[in-house]
Amino acid sequence: MGFAGDRSLGVPPLENLVQAALVLPLSWAALKVALNFKRKMRLLDDTPTSKALGVFIGEVEVEGVCVSEDPKRPPFISYLAMFPCVYYRWEVGEHYRRGKESGVEVVASGCPAGRFHLKDETGFILVNPAGAEIEACEIFNRTVSKSDPLYYAKGPRRAVEGSKDKRTFTEHALTVGMKVFIHGRASERRDVVAAQIAYEKKADLFSISYRGEGSIREAMFWKAMGWDFTGWFVSFNAVLVACVGLGPVFKVYFGFLSMVFDKPDHSAKMLIEGWAVVSPYLPHGIIIGVSLYLLAQVVGWVWMAFNSMIGLRNRVAQAYSLIDVQLKRRTDLIGRFVACVQGFREHEASVQTLVTAMRAQAGGGAVKALAPSILAVIESYPEIRALALFNDLSKQLIETEDRIALARGYHNNIATFYNTRLERVPDCYVAGLVKMKPEALFEAEGFTYHPATVAC
Repeated sequence: MGFAGDRSLGVPPLENLVQAALVLPLSWAALKVALNFKRKMRLLDDTPTSKALGVFIGEVEVEGVCVSEDPKRPPFISYLAMFPCVYYRWEVGEHYRRGKESGVEVVASGCPAGRFHLKDETGFILVNPAGAEIEACEIFNRTVSKSDPLYYAKGPRRAVEGSKDKRTFTEHALTVGMKVFIHGRASERRDVVAAQIAYEKKADLFSISYRGEGSIREAMFWKAMGWDFTGWFVSFNAVLVACVGLGPVFKVYFGFLSMVFDKPDHSAKMLIEGWAVVSPYLPHGIIIGVSLYLLAQVVGWVWMAFNSMIGLRNRVAQAYSLIDVQLKRRTDLIGRFVACVQGFREHEASVQTLVTAMRAQAGGGAVKALAPSILAVIESYPEIRALALFNDLSKQLIETEDRIALARGYHNNIATFYNTRLERVPDCYVAGLVKMKPEALFEAEGFTYHPATVAC
């Protein structure tokens, strides 16, 4: 087999090479998209699921139930099903027929968005779904005729060209109390000292799904496979173009598509003519085209896997630093807590002295003479005028201890994911190129920080 016009193996004509060079970049573009989905799949696999209280700044995964942002205000009420929800989108499609063409045209839709809280057993975290890829549950799906009251009650009065007087109403939502999975980036809230999950340009993935992590990963897997097949197919055709030129290859596909949709006689003729020229070079396209794409795929995968492992290693280091942040917070709170308790002790002693004096003077009617002393005690200890301060500090200390435990657990989880990557094939070969080493897990016995003792 050779090239068009020459059955012996040789160099393709320059014109064919130029045409192939214009087609081949489409294959590399498909490969890049496929690798991007594979990178996101690795990101899902390498991110441990956190508790709401343990959400820290950076890449995060959480699971919980949807609740309204403000418990004093009612949640959204969906447009069609009238369900309380935190997110919903609806669509009205009108069925039509125009000659041989038939289908459904969207005539009305809506997708109001608002913030909501994700709740689990440890607390709440604010979520702003704007910009996220949302997989919502279908809560309404009805196809009705023009005689049904729903036809105009929830749809527009105008009709599309060729309308069959039939409409389909669909609605998807995240209802209040529904369990959802979220992967995104956590950042600092501006209104209070707390974390939130919201869209960021630098975020690699922001997804919300009522079906869980597995559903998101499965969708990405099939998208990656689809783009890989597209890349192989384009690479295969680029080799055919290099062998016979763009014209015969175009005739084959255009003739085939014309036969499928229109079935004219000249389409069959075009297909036969193109196939006669292209068919001898199919082995070239399969062997060379697939080989080129597989080679590019291997190189691209190594590049993607290396960057992914570097990112995972950096997140392990970040997770370790989060433990220090929480320990520093605990140290600062304990100092305030001790001062508060000591202040209450002195305050109690002063009050007891005043009460004794007031009892002694109660019979003489000179209680008012002690008013300056009472005011002096209050002014001396303004930070302890309410028991709420003590209770608040105590609550924050307990919460900080929980956050320290969650930070330690998060570090161990993500470090385990990283160490597992270093041992897996073929990731271990990529890690060996730059001599990546396993990360040590947190061990309480050998840790340099110890709980502070409160002596009052």
